[in-house]
Amino acid sequence: MKFEGTKISDLKAGENINGIYLLKNAELKLSSTKKTYLDIVFSDNTGSIPAKWWDTGETDYMSLIQNKLYYVNARVDSWKDSLQLNIIRIKLADEEDQKHIADFVPAAPLSPEDMLEEIYLYVSRIKKAEIRSLVMTILDQKEEKLKYYPAAKSLHHAVRSGLLYHIVRMLRCGEALCSVYEGINTDLLFAGIILHDLAKIGELISNELGIAEYSKQGQFLGHIIMGVEEVDRAGKMVGASEETMLLIKHMIVSHHYEAEFGSPKKPLFLEAELLHHIDMIDARVYDYQNATKDIAPGEFSEPVWSLDKRCIYKVDLNE
Repeated sequence: MKFEGTKISDLKAGENINGIYLLKNAELKLSSTKKTYLDIVFSDNTGSIPAKWWDTGETDYMSLIQNKLYYVNARVDSWKDSLQLNIIRIKLADEEDQKHIADFVPAAPLSPEDMLEEIYLYVSRIKKAEIRSLVMTILDQKEEKLKYYPAAKSLHHAVRSGLLYHIVRMLRCGEALCSVYEGINTDLLFAGIILHDLAKIGELISNELGIAEYSKQGQFLGHIIMGVEEVDRAGKMVGASEETMLLIKHMIVSHHYEAEFGSPKKPLFLEAELLHHIDMIDARVYDYQNATKDIAPGEFSEPVWSLDKRCIYKVDLNE
């Protein structure tokens, strides 16, 4: 890159900084003195920060381009115990720096290529040919988008390649459980884990930065119903038996467990039950780790909506 600036995680109140950040959002607002200003949110791969651009108006607002990199010269202020930027100058980053835009969004800690390869290794361990073919058919349709899709718009794994990361960690967790408990059908468990959320590619529309919005179909149907439809189509293509398709559809239908969370049926066989709990474990681990990653040991986080608005404590037992 041509320009290296101050990371958002390194900002300190009282400093004047030069940074390069992704412009996530901008709103034209009216101050209490009836003057227009811009309320902006910037981000990089270490976090997000609000910014104010005072004494500006509609011309500057119309010139800003969402999801582009900007060079920012600003003062770091503290407002209500949180940092914000007071913009002095702002300029659209050069094309050479724009090429590195994917480095400025939160992303899964593993490379998409490595995670995809790991998923295919689990697929190769599915012994029943019709299940393996069904999974491969849907994966093949989703592979390119799976490399960058988040697992959600704003909840757990809502980062670039987050859906891949969620699936990989669930597969590892499922494999570990199979080493503890006997009699688990790994064909069904691995297939259910891989397929349970793949219809989020369709429920969501994501750009290659992993920034997503709900599609029209996603708002009307959701990934559970869309996932069942995808299994039905793929199963018929590969000639899967009605019993196999029914079992995998049930795993998708029941993985949210409760009707209020989108599941019309609760799990009716062991692998479906395990899928739900593995899904919850990975989501909760992500939520706890995400809530505490930017606070010091011995401190509490801000309230976390997905954890019933609990303030999460970062344990420190080191001497």
